[in-house]
Amino acid sequence: MPDHHKDTLLADWRQRAIDFEQEIKQIVLGLDCAVRHITLAIFARGHVLLEGDVGVGKTTLLRAVACGLGGAYERIEGTIDLMPTDLVYHTYINESGKPQVDPGPILKHGEALSVFFFNEVNRARPQVHSLLLRVMAERSVTAFNREYFFPHLLVFADRNRVEKEETFEIPSAARDRFTMELHIETPNDPALQRQLMFNPKFHDVDRLIDSIRPGILPYAQISDIAQAIQHEIQASPTLQDYALALWQATRKPKDFGVKLDGVDMGRLILAGASARGMSLMMRTARANAWFSGRGYLTPEDIHSVFRETVAHRVFFTPVYEMRREAIAGELIGQIFEKVAVP
Repeated sequence: MPDHHKDTLLADWRQRAIDFEQEIKQIVLGLDCAVRHITLAIFARGHVLLEGDVGVGKTTLLRAVACGLGGAYERIEGTIDLMPTDLVYHTYINESGKPQVDPGPILKHGEALSVFFFNEVNRARPQVHSLLLRVMAERSVTAFNREYFFPHLLVFADRNRVEKEETFEIPSAARDRFTMELHIETPNDPALQRQLMFNPKFHDVDRLIDSIRPGILPYAQISDIAQAIQHEIQASPTLQDYALALWQATRKPKDFGVKLDGVDMGRLILAGASARGMSLMMRTARANAWFSGRGYLTPEDIHSVFRETVAHRVFFTPVYEMRREAIAGELIGQIFEKVAVP
C-alpha cells in the first residue's frame, strides 16, 4: 500500500477511535481513563483484566464496547462448579425428551465473537483458567473433533476483590496474558455521582446501550489496522534504551536506587516483567502515539500505559505480595523517578 494511502487510512481510523471513545464516555460517566485504556487495548489487540467493586459499571462498559465494535458479545459468570466444557458447549433435554448438545458461549458466534467477558474469573477453578489461557493465547479452541478460531476476539475478565471465600487466585501465566489490568472505581466527582444517582437516563442500561452507534470500529478490520499502526510508529534508539532501562528496573529496582518505606528491596521482587509483557507494553504505547496523532514514540506514550500494562506482571515475594495494592503503584512511580528520561 502506498504511504499516502496508509497515512489517510490511519488518520481515518484515528477519527473513528476518537468517535468511539466519545460515545462510550457518554454511557459510563467518570471512567474516562478506563475508556481510553480499553480503546488502546483494542488497537493493541490485547486482553484486559478489570478490578473494581460491585456496581461500578464494568458490565455496562463492556457491553458498550461490544456495541461500538459491532461484533458478538458473550458473558459468563465464574462459579466454583463451572467446568471448562461449560465454555465450549452445554447439554440439556430438548422438547422431544432427548439429550441435545449446543455450542456454548465461546463457540456459538464463531468468528463473529469480538468481546468475551468472564465475570468473577477468580471464582472459577484452575482447569477453567487453563482453557481461558488457551483461548487468550491462541484465539482458538478444540471441540467436536475440530479447531475453532476467533481472530477478532478480545477477552475481558473481572476479578472479585471483596469476597475471598471459594475463590482461586489467577496463576501468573494467566495474568501475564492480559495486556492490561485496569482498576474501575466509582467517580469521586460529586456532580457525576449526582448524575448517576438521580438522572433516569443512567438507570436504564439497555436503552443506554441502544443509543450507541453500532460498529463505529468495524471489528473485522481492526487486526489489519492494528498491524499497520505497529509498523508505522517509530521508536528511536534513545527511546528503546529508555524502555529497556525501565524493564531492567522492574527486575532489579535496587540497582536503580529505588527505595520504598518498610520494604527490603533485596527481597521484594520474585519475578520482574516478562519479555512478552514488555512487548505488549510497547504495542500499547505505539497505539497511544497513533491515537495522539504522532508517527513516533515519546516517553509520555510509555508513561501513559506502563502502570496498566506492567504492574500486574511484577511478582513480589509472598511477604510483600499481600501488600500488592499499596506497593505496586509506589514501585512504578519510583522507577519513573530513578530512570532518567531521555
